[in-house]
Amino acid sequence: MLKLSTSDPGFDRDFTILVNARRETDADVARDVRTIIASVRDEGDSAIAAFTRKFDRHDLNMSGWRIEKAEWIAAYDGLDLALRDALDLAAARIAAYHEKQKPEDSDTTDSAGVRLGARWNAIQNAGIYIPGGRAAYPSSVLMNAIPAKVAGVERLVMVTPTPDGEINPLVLAAAHIAGVDEIWRIGGAQAIAALAYGTGRIAAVDVITGPGNAWVAEAKRQLYGVVGIDMVAGPSEIVVVADGRNDPDWIAADLLSQAEHDPTSQSILFTDNAAFAERVAEAVDLQIGALSTARVARDSWDANGAIIVTADLGEAMPLVDRLAPEHLELACDDPQALFDRVRHAGSVFLGRHTPEAIGDYVAGPNHVLPTGRRARFASGLSVLDFMKRTSFLQCDAAALAAIGPAAVALAEAEGLPAHAKSVALRL
Repeated sequence: MLKLSTSDPGFDRDFTILVNARRETDADVARDVRTIIASVRDEGDSAIAAFTRKFDRHDLNMSGWRIEKAEWIAAYDGLDLALRDALDLAAARIAAYHEKQKPEDSDTTDSAGVRLGARWNAIQNAGIYIPGGRAAYPSSVLMNAIPAKVAGVERLVMVTPTPDGEINPLVLAAAHIAGVDEIWRIGGAQAIAALAYGTGRIAAVDVITGPGNAWVAEAKRQLYGVVGIDMVAGPSEIVVVADGRNDPDWIAADLLSQAEHDPTSQSILFTDNAAFAERVAEAVDLQIGALSTARVARDSWDANGAIIVTADLGEAMPLVDRLAPEHLELACDDPQALFDRVRHAGSVFLGRHTPEAIGDYVAGPNHVLPTGRRARFASGLSVLDFMKRTSFLQCDAAALAAIGPAAVALAEAEGLPAHAKSVALRL
């Protein structure tokens, strides 16, 4: 774990190295993904079946390509009541938050008499990718599916790998709550390709969202343009800005909440209290030993963790902006004052009683967020990712007379006489 202080002579150099460090996997997956995509595009279902046998160790023709709705309902009905209530609460809060994101159409007439505006429509077909394997993430189902349904997506398709043919019932229950329309037992880059191009069994979609491993992320990157995507997400990250009046155990747990995701995850603490920094570091070491995810958390903390001591919390804020973190916690007496100085962050958690983990599940805002400093130019998943805007305009003779001569002049200046003529003939 890296320890820095802004008073160190080499701080600027060391912090720049931290900012620019790449934590994505070192494996060169682009070539393999390109081959998988081409196979699915050209061979359709047979390629999907072959890749599933290879990577997930089951025969789709035996285990079933699709998971039928009766299984989703049974999974929901079979949940422990407290867990079912928790999923229902999360879904309700996520839906309520995203309802407020829906944009309004516009239709106005300007001073020249030109009618102009914009109309919003939902994407017709959307696909969501949900990781499978050891981990089950019903929260990812809710966060991806609910905004799509709030937007008005007609057909929502979920793909998820089922190693050895098995799927966690929590994922099925979440799909039932969120209103998913289809679930297919496929994963990896081949699932992304199937959604993008379609196969004999699976109809293509228009937009694909959802997290996945390096192969899934690379497939989304390569297929952008064939379909829309939410983002190319990398390893999880959290930055915590905390004063010395916090409980070090709380802050340590917050840092580990991201470290336990993956060995390439990153957890960084900024504090203005050197003694508190040491207490947090000790608390992290103590807490790791009690985690079932200890091995992953330890690798992440040792390789990518950092504690940075600043003269005051205000000094930390320009440094935070340089990191443009996925998650940012402001654990201090006046978090709003620091938040007012934040320009680049995926999602911000204000105050000592707002851990990042509350946002992962039940708060309401989306937990699909830009990583790898992409918060400088990107936002978290929203209803708008499942909608598109169509502009429109209408001129009558008087309106065209008012603005048409300028259009003719510009068209002629650009050397496009047919453009000029199409307007001039109507004047």
